[in-house]
Amino acid sequence: MLHIYCPYCEEFREEDEFHPVGEAHIVRPLEPEALTDEQWSQYLFFRKNPRGLHHEMWVHGAGCRKFFNMTRHTVTYKILETYKMGQQPSVVAEESE
Repeated sequence: MLHIYCPYCEEFREEDEFHPVGEAHIVRPLEPEALTDEQWSQYLFFRKNPRGLHHEMWVHGAGCRKFFNMTRHTVTYKILETYKMGQQPSVVAEESE
């Protein structure tokens, strides 16, 4: 069982309280109506699925119910950091492996 640190509650809780939402730091297009169907589908459906370091969005569903971001290694499941929405990760892909 993973123990995940919630940056809002400021405590470690069991993974059953959390749910992954998807890739973090996806920026919504400023003018979605100006996009082609292909560009819109790229925004909606296509995400990175790296082997290694990955930034993900999670929600503390059974706790504070807030969304936050996590940097996790997808092979080892090691959680390197959690941080509040709007913040940038301190661990980046070039530092991993």
